[in-house]
Amino acid sequence: KEILEKYQGLFTLQWEGVTGSARVPSQAEWEQLLTNCSGFLFYGMERFLSHVLLNRLVAMNIPKCRLMILLDLVRSKKSYQRVANSGIHKSCQYVAIEGPTETAMLLSLSGVGSIIANQWFTTLQENAQRLDILSESLLSMGRTTGQTVYVLQE
Repeated sequence: KEILEKYQGLFTLQWEGVTGSARVPSQAEWEQLLTNCSGFLFYGMERFLSHVLLNRLVAMNIPKCRLMILLDLVRSKKSYQRVANSGIHKSCQYVAIEGPTETAMLLSLSGVGSIIANQWFTTLQENAQRLDILSESLLSMGRTTGQTVYVLQE
């Protein structure tokens, strides 16, 4: 919330979505947000695809989404338990498709123009730092996504 407030005046007037941990968005909300956005930010626990139904995502056409930022792959005992319980009925192949590279490929095939995503598990603090760097670089400084990724790598 601090980061959203910090960059509130920069291109954020049209931002919409779900923030906080009060509730989990429904599948319909995920689909509406994904299909109506030009940029999408996911900042959450576990893998992005553990929140969105895979069979619905692959059927979606989301070419309006020019940039998707996935700050996921954060694990807590509670989030791990939720994913473990929901994954009991998933095959090994299905779970493998939820990986970072596979997620990027599926999103690209669905029409997303650029994807910035974590490659391995991280902490909430590290993702908060990444979000601050991304916001400053993209919104305040007007850097391109390539320049921004380069800044993150440093």
